[in-house]
Amino acid sequence: MNPFASLNGEAFTAFGQHVIWSDMLGNVIGLAALALGWRRSLLTWPAQLLSGLILIGAFASAQLAGGVGKQLLVIVVALWGWRQWTRGRRKARDGSIAVRFATWRERAALLGGTAVGTVAVGALFSLVPELSWNPWPDAYIFVGTLAAMVAQARGLVEFWFAWLLVDVVGVPLAFSSGLPFSGLVYVIYLGLVLWGMRAWWLRSRVDAAPPRPAQQPEPALNGAAL
Repeated sequence: MNPFASLNGEAFTAFGQHVIWSDMLGNVIGLAALALGWRRSLLTWPAQLLSGLILIGAFASAQLAGGVGKQLLVIVVALWGWRQWTRGRRKARDGSIAVRFATWRERAALLGGTAVGTVAVGALFSLVPELSWNPWPDAYIFVGTLAAMVAQARGLVEFWFAWLLVDVVGVPLAFSSGLPFSGLVYVIYLGLVLWGMRAWWLRSRVDAAPPRPAQQPEPALNGAAL
């Protein structure tokens, strides 16, 4: 039995929009993954992996091959990010994942890679219409999501800015693709992104601060004071 068959059944109908189980469950887990990312919890990565697995069914039901491909890459990047955080190279003094702002070189690499990737994927989607009926916005979200996950894996505050830019296009595209629950979740993402951005921004100051020197104990007084 195909596990996606039952997941692609209708969960409910609201305002004339049919919401399927895979769209709903995948995006709810995706929301949880984003919240766990805000908390810098290692569980954010298995949650993203599970969300990607379920959303494959949602995009397949909407005949969006590009969306299926995106989720496959999301799974790969989630596995890589999980390994990066598990290795603990970015641990703060309290044992949690340390976060920081990217260097200008890292920002240039993220922006350049996102721009080149969007052009390449958009051109592919345009040449093969079966992959996406709306190639350029789909390519933008495709590559932007991967860029955000890479930044998250490296503990960069810019991770949240990347998600914010993805949201701007993701909301209308999800609604127009017949996945209203995805569109609603993107709206909720916006609130979580702004909240997480503030939390990581403040945390980056703590992680960047030099450790306080240990206080020396006051010398004991020998004898009575004169």
